[in-house]
Amino acid sequence: MKINYVKGVLAGALAMVALSTGSQAATYDLTVDYVTIDTGDTKTKGIGYNGASPGPTLRFKEGEEAVINVTNNLKEATSIHWHGLILPYQMDGVPGISFPGIEPGETFTYRIPVKQSGTYWFHSHSGFQEPDGAYGSIIIEPEKREPFKFDREYVVVLKDKHPHSGDRILRNLKMMPDYYNRKQRTLGDFIDDVSKNGLGATLSERGDWGSMRMMRTDIEDVQGFVGLINGMSPDQNWTGLFKPEERVRLRFINASAMTYFDVRMPGLEMTVVQADGNNVQPVKVDEFRIAVAETYDVIVQPKDDKAYPILAESMGRSGHAFATLAPRAGMRAEMPELRTESPMLTMADMGMAHGDMGHGDMAGMNHGAAATDSGSQGSMPGMDHSNMDMDEKVDPFYAAGSGLVPEAANGGRFLSYSDLKAQKPLYAERPATREIELRLTGNMERYSWSINGVKYEDAEPIRLKYGERVRFKFVNETMMTHPMHLHGMWSILDTGQGKWNPVKHTISINPGTTVYSETEVDEPGEWAFHCHLSYHMATGMFRKVVVEGGPAVTQLESGN
Repeated sequence: MKINYVKGVLAGALAMVALSTGSQAATYDLTVDYVTIDTGDTKTKGIGYNGASPGPTLRFKEGEEAVINVTNNLKEATSIHWHGLILPYQMDGVPGISFPGIEPGETFTYRIPVKQSGTYWFHSHSGFQEPDGAYGSIIIEPEKREPFKFDREYVVVLKDKHPHSGDRILRNLKMMPDYYNRKQRTLGDFIDDVSKNGLGATLSERGDWGSMRMMRTDIEDVQGFVGLINGMSPDQNWTGLFKPEERVRLRFINASAMTYFDVRMPGLEMTVVQADGNNVQPVKVDEFRIAVAETYDVIVQPKDDKAYPILAESMGRSGHAFATLAPRAGMRAEMPELRTESPMLTMADMGMAHGDMGHGDMAGMNHGAAATDSGSQGSMPGMDHSNMDMDEKVDPFYAAGSGLVPEAANGGRFLSYSDLKAQKPLYAERPATREIELRLTGNMERYSWSINGVKYEDAEPIRLKYGERVRFKFVNETMMTHPMHLHGMWSILDTGQGKWNPVKHTISINPGTTVYSETEVDEPGEWAFHCHLSYHMATGMFRKVVVEGGPAVTQLESGN
């Protein structure tokens, strides 16, 4: 059955190649290997491509056919998902949905008609191979000139390398959800709170958090990692070279398993020109937060003959990655002062400011009642923005009074989703044909994550009709931030800017907020839709999406 399936996949792909008018195929050979990952302090066994982690940067060109031969040298099945690429679903690389996987010793050929440009990445979609090192980057050159200029470019891949394997991390989280929480509140914190707020208020606040079975420090599930840039730790100091006055394009990719990073380059202003591979109207910032699986392209122009730091601090301030941009090899930028004070969740983050959230365990946390007003696109339903002073740079994609509202170092400007405007609309503006609500739910005590209170293995697929435009309503009922990734189709993030709304492949949903996106259902087949935090996806925050109708696709045996 598996042989027939693979033959069907290849037949379908070859038919698409024959019908295309693309240029000559770009061909790559990738091996999936056991590797040793050396961070300077530790050496751990992991999984990589072509004998290394991270794997190579693959370069394609818009309009060509990409052919990638993947040989599995592991003792277990593997796969590769081409994150953010629009492609035939049989080539998407998700075992159990789009193909059966690649068995040990087998070679599978991916054939991808390249019909986009920008910065993307690839990674395993099997088990915890991606957290264990199976990831690499993709650069797709556009057919036409870029709408911005640069003299040289570098890929900057961020990674949270943990000394524990992915399997071990999940076992520990299942055993004790706060196993990796190294910044829990102490008796000293309690005494400080009493002195500031009084005993009664402090006991009441602690009781509220206790009744929700969570803590104010529940921002990062997994701490104790080493931050890597292009596979190198802060001590190993990855370095990109430049000549003063050059415009340098930095293609940032967050390939982390669980970690959001706040990125800054003290002494350099960054101009954001792409988000998730799509051109945006340039916006100048001093810092940006990059969610797991997102990509941002920025341009900097160092004018002085000196080394500049690239610093990426984790959202919970539990770790960081560091690298150098320098005029000469061997130079190391001075480390900027790290922000060591950890952010804390507030009751506003959990919807308590709305006055309609009941206590109980996480599965019973219901923010839906606070988020039923869909009349105002681009704002958080249930929130009153009328009293907000937007000059204070409050990000409307965070709850009012949020403990997670990012503040740039030294009073600089922090990128908001609301700053992102499409350079050129990808789709004609039209009303959605229907709305689908996706409540992001979970139980931290059991370390179980879900959508609409149902884990993946118990859920029915989301069924879409080819040609419709669907509006997704994400309601985050948990205390965690979730990067939601739809395979195979674009997500148009509703920032209230109409046709200029940015087009993304991953959308970050903060605690206590409701966020809307729309999707033109223009790719037939079967797709994955999930939180990109590895251990949330693995424990149930995942859905299968079936697109019915549309152009005929090769009927394949699923083997299920």
